[in-house]
Amino acid sequence: MRRVLDAILYVLRSGCPWRLLPCEFLLWSSVYYWFRKWRIAGTFERLNAALRERLRELSGRNAQPSAGIVDSQSAKTTGVGGEQRGYDGGKKIRGRKRHLLVDTKGLILKAKVHSAKIPDQDGLALLLKAARECLPRLSHLWVDAGYQGRGKEWAEQELGISVEVVHRTPKAIPEKIAMIWAEEWAKEGKEVDWQKLLPRRGFEVLPRCWVVERTFSWLNQNRRVSKVYERLCATGETFIYAAMSRLMVRRLARA
Repeated sequence: MRRVLDAILYVLRSGCPWRLLPCEFLLWSSVYYWFRKWRIAGTFERLNAALRERLRELSGRNAQPSAGIVDSQSAKTTGVGGEQRGYDGGKKIRGRKRHLLVDTKGLILKAKVHSAKIPDQDGLALLLKAARECLPRLSHLWVDAGYQGRGKEWAEQELGISVEVVHRTPKAIPEKIAMIWAEEWAKEGKEVDWQKLLPRRGFEVLPRCWVVERTFSWLNQNRRVSKVYERLCATGETFIYAAMSRLMVRRLARA
C-alpha cells in the first residue's frame, strides 16, 4: 500500500499520465485500480479531514472550525473529453472551476469541481450543500464581492451562516479631481496632500481572502492540479485532497 500511495503522489507531483509511471513503481493498472477504489470510497477526503483535525489540535485550536473562507479558481482543460466543462466569461477561460472552502489557516475543509460556466453565486450553494454535514460548527464565512446577491442570501437564509463580503478599495479618482479637492481644502486653511487621496494601485491583498489564494498557490505546486487533465470532476476533487494531505503530513512530521 505504501508503494501504491507513493505512485499516486508521484503522478500528482509530476503530472505524468498513469501509463507513464516509472518502472520502479507497481504496474500503472494496479496503481490506478487502487486510486479509483479510494476515490469512490472517499478515502482521500477522510484522510484530509483526519490530518486537518490533528494539525488544528496541535496548534491549540478546536478540531472543527467555526469560520471559513470561500473562493474559486478557473482552470483550463486539455483536449481530453469529460463532463462539466464550460466558459468563464469573467476570466476568459474555457474549462472547469474549483471551489474551495478553507479554514483560517488555509487548510481545505471542502472542495468542489464543476463547470466554469457556473457563476460563483451558484457554485457557493453547491459547495456548502456538500459541506453541510461534515462541518457542524461552521457559522461564519468570508467571501469576495463575486458572491454578493443570491449566493450570500442563500447561505444566510438556508444554512443560517453569517456571510461577510470583503470589498476591494474603490477605483482611483482622477488626479485632476484630487488636485481640485486639495486646492479647495487649502482655501479653507486645510493642507492636504492630493496624492494621499488616491488609493494604492496594482495588486491588493484582501483581508482574510488572501488565505484561500495562498491555498490555491500551494495546490498549483503539483503539476497534476495546475491544469485540468481529468475526465471526471470527482477525480479532480480527489487530487486536491491528496495534494493537501501530502502538505499536512509534511507539517506533522516537522511538528
